[in-house]
Amino acid sequence: MTSFSIGDADFLRDGQPHQVIAGAIHYFRVHPDQWQDRIHKARLMGLNTIETYVAWNAHEPRRGEWDASGWNDLGRFLDLVHAEGMDAIVRPGPYICAEWHNGGLPVWLTGGERELRSSEPAFLADVSAYLRRVYEIVSPRQIDRGGPVVLVQIENEYGAYGADKAYLEALVAVTRDAGITVPLTTVDQPVDQMLADGSLPELHKTGSFGSRSAERLATLRKHQPTGPLMCSEFWDGWFDWWGGVHHTTDVSAAAADLDVLLAAGASVNVYMFHGGTNFGLTNGANDKGRYLPLVTSYDYDAPLDEAGDPTEKFFAFREVIARYAPVPEELPTRTAAAPAFDVALAPLGAWTDAAASGPVTDRPQTFDDLSHLSALVRYDVELHGAGGLLAVDDVRDLAWVSVAGQPVGTLSRTRHDRSVRIPAGGLLSILVEDQGRVNYDHRLGEEKGLLGAVTLDGVPLTGWRSTPLDVAAIAAEFGERSGADTADGPRAWAGDFSLEEPGDLFVDTSEWSKGYAFVNGFFLGRYWRNGPQRTLYVPAPATRAGANRLIVLELENLVAPRAAFVGALSLGDTEE
Repeated sequence: MTSFSIGDADFLRDGQPHQVIAGAIHYFRVHPDQWQDRIHKARLMGLNTIETYVAWNAHEPRRGEWDASGWNDLGRFLDLVHAEGMDAIVRPGPYICAEWHNGGLPVWLTGGERELRSSEPAFLADVSAYLRRVYEIVSPRQIDRGGPVVLVQIENEYGAYGADKAYLEALVAVTRDAGITVPLTTVDQPVDQMLADGSLPELHKTGSFGSRSAERLATLRKHQPTGPLMCSEFWDGWFDWWGGVHHTTDVSAAAADLDVLLAAGASVNVYMFHGGTNFGLTNGANDKGRYLPLVTSYDYDAPLDEAGDPTEKFFAFREVIARYAPVPEELPTRTAAAPAFDVALAPLGAWTDAAASGPVTDRPQTFDDLSHLSALVRYDVELHGAGGLLAVDDVRDLAWVSVAGQPVGTLSRTRHDRSVRIPAGGLLSILVEDQGRVNYDHRLGEEKGLLGAVTLDGVPLTGWRSTPLDVAAIAAEFGERSGADTADGPRAWAGDFSLEEPGDLFVDTSEWSKGYAFVNGFFLGRYWRNGPQRTLYVPAPATRAGANRLIVLELENLVAPRAAFVGALSLGDTEE
C-alpha cells in the first residue's frame, strides 16, 4: 500500500517529496450523475487531488435520520476520485462555513442555549457521533488501505471563532480512535492570532487566502516552522448575495498568485475548482450588521463554471500547473449552447393558503419551535376589526403582510424593517420566509420566523396560529395538477415542454419576481428579481427525453406568464 506522511519540508508519498495540487468539489452541490465528469476535468487541469467538505446537515437534517446514499454518498464520490487516479482530502468539520446553510451544522444541533464549537459535553457528544459515522466511510478509503484519502482536516478556520484547545483535542481523539491514520491538518487565515488559536502542536497548520501569496506563506511558516507549506483554500473567486453583484476575479492575477505558491514548493487546494449550485434551500447567509442571503448559484468564478464548463481561468491555471507537474494532453471542451425556447406558464392556483394548523399560542412559533426545515411559515391572528401600526421585535428574514387577504406590505430583515401600518379588517396573515441560515461567525444557529412580541399600536397581539409550509411537498402536489386561476399574489404555475434528449438547461427568471422552481420534481432553488443571478441551472440528469414539466411557486407576481430557456448562464452584472 502507498504511504503518505509529513516530512521535514515536504509531504512524502512512499518516502518521496510530493506536492499536493488539489481542487475543491463539494459532492453535495453537484448532481451525483455529474460527479465523474467534474472529477475528470479536474485531472485535465493538472490537479492530482480532490478536496471536499462534508455537510453534516445534508446527511442528518433531523436527529438520528442519517443518510449516506444518493446525493450524500460520500463513499461513492471518493471511489470516483480514486478511479480517476487522484487523491482526496476530506474536511468533515463539523463546521464547514462554505456559504452553506448554518455552516453545515444541523438545525436540531444548534437550537437552544448550547455552546457551539466547544468542549461543552452535550455538543461534543453529538459531534463525536457524527464524526464516527463519517469516518466509517473515510477510514477504509485511506491511502494506506488502498484508497484515495491522504489528509483529513480537524474543524475549519477555528481560530476565527474560538480558542478551546480541549475541543480540538477531543476532535483529534475521536478521529484517531475511529482509525484515521493519515496526517491531520487545520486551516486558518494567515493572521497570527487565528493561526495560534485554531490549531494544536500535533496538527499541521495550513492557510486560507487568495492573494499576496509570498507574504501569507511567510506568516504561515512562522507558525508551522517545519513540514510542507500549504494553502488549503486558495480563493480563486468569491460568492454572491441577493441584491449585490456577480463577483469575479482577474484571471491573470489569480494565475500569478498560483504560480508564486507552486514556485515556492507549497501545496495548494484551489477553492473552488468547481463551485456547483445551492440547489433547493441550501444557501447560507452572511450578517455583519446587515443580513445578506446568498444566491442559488455557487459558480464562484471557478475554473469550471456552475454548469461544469471550463472557463478562461481553467486554461490559465492549467498553464501554470504545467510548469511544475505533468498535465494530461487531453483538453475538455465547452458544451454547445443549451436549447433556447419559451414555454407558456399556466396558473394552477394559490399555494400558500393551507388551512391553519397547530395550537393557538400567545406569540408566533418560530421555525425552530415547529422543527420546520422548509422555507415558509404563515402566521395568522384575528384583528377583531382593529387597524394601526403593526410592529415586530424581529423578523427573520422576509415577511409579506396581508389583512383579509389583501396585501399590505413587506418587512425585511435586510432593510432592518420592524413596522408597517395596517388597515382594520378580519384576519391578519404574515407569511415569513427563511432566506438562508447564517454560515459564519457567532450567528450560527439563530432562530427563524417572527421572534418576540408582535404588537398593534403597542398592544401585544395574541391568539396566533403558526402554519409551516413545505415548499417541496407543495410543488409535488402541483406536479400533476392542471387548471386555471387568474388571481394575483402567490400562485403556482406550470409549463410543459418536450426534449429530444436529456441535457443541461438554463431557465431565465428575469420576468418572475420571487419564489422557487422545480423541473420534473427536482428542486432547482430560489429565484429573485433582486439579482444578480438571472438564470437557474437545470442539470441534465434532472431532464428527460420527451415530456418535462416546470413548476414555479411564485410568492408575488410574474411579469409575464412564461418561462424563457436560454443558451447559457446569466449570473448578473459585475463590478467592472
